[in-house]
Amino acid sequence: MYSLNRPAVFASNLLLLLLVTLIAASPGRSGPQQTQSGAIASSPDDVKSRAEAGDVGAQFELAAGYLRKNPAAPDYNSAIKWLLASALQGNPKAEFVLGYLYEHGEGTDRDLSKAVENYQAAAAQGYAPAANNLAFLYNRGLGVPRDPVHALELYQSAAQAGDSIGQCNLGLMYYHGDGTQLDYALAAKWLRAAAEHGDSRAQHNLGFLYFKGLGVPSDYKESARWERLAAEQGDRFAQTDLAYLYESGRGVPLDYVAAYTWYSRAIDGGDKTALERRKSLSGIMTRRQLNEANALVAAGPSHQQRRPKQSITAVIALLEAR
Repeated sequence: MYSLNRPAVFASNLLLLLLVTLIAASPGRSGPQQTQSGAIASSPDDVKSRAEAGDVGAQFELAAGYLRKNPAAPDYNSAIKWLLASALQGNPKAEFVLGYLYEHGEGTDRDLSKAVENYQAAAAQGYAPAANNLAFLYNRGLGVPRDPVHALELYQSAAQAGDSIGQCNLGLMYYHGDGTQLDYALAAKWLRAAAEHGDSRAQHNLGFLYFKGLGVPSDYKESARWERLAAEQGDRFAQTDLAYLYESGRGVPLDYVAAYTWYSRAIDGGDKTALERRKSLSGIMTRRQLNEANALVAAGPSHQQRRPKQSITAVIALLEAR
């Protein structure tokens, strides 16, 4: 990822965006299917009975239960058994989760061919997260010959269905000219779509475009607005960039205390660039300013969303979000 005060590296960590597909539910995505009778199973025994009777929704719910029961050591064998049963009946959510498990070798041997097969089956039914993840495989040449043009088409499918991760990735494709001609205006369009859905990475990237005037008019205030939205969600690169804007007085009032505070939050998040920026800034701050800034840092963020510290697999997080 880039930062506003760094040269020219655009956020291109598509793997990170891919994984977010598994932990962030977006408006408009299909939810778990109901049981064939239209009723929702009320007990584990009822779920298992329905699953054994061939109910596609109950089979998926039972698989989810095996993954949730012990997050530290999920029962992958049982979960995969019922995911396969549900997928055989055409459940796109089961196909999607199987695709993820095969792609990353979670609970089974890594098998990119099976990952592609399952993602394709789900994407063919219009399941946007599967189209997004399949696009990633085509763009990287994983399990299939590298084909950025087809990757672009798949990202377009996911984006047009309202998938914010697909929208962000599509914006990145247009920014890089990957699978298509470079087009900053289209990059800004799709990053904005994702940003308005609350995607912090898209908000950060859109802030960069406004800072540089790429595909949109140069506007430091708009840059600061989008960077702040991303920073308050815990995006460490946006926190560094927002700090830089405060340090330089671009789009926000010149405020060394705010700059120091946001650099500190970015450092806590793991951005090494922020460490150098804060060290440089400290050299021109007064003792009073430093004391005030350190007090704010010690008090903790007032608006920043804290991310859960509990260790949990991406697959379980996906199931809990649905």
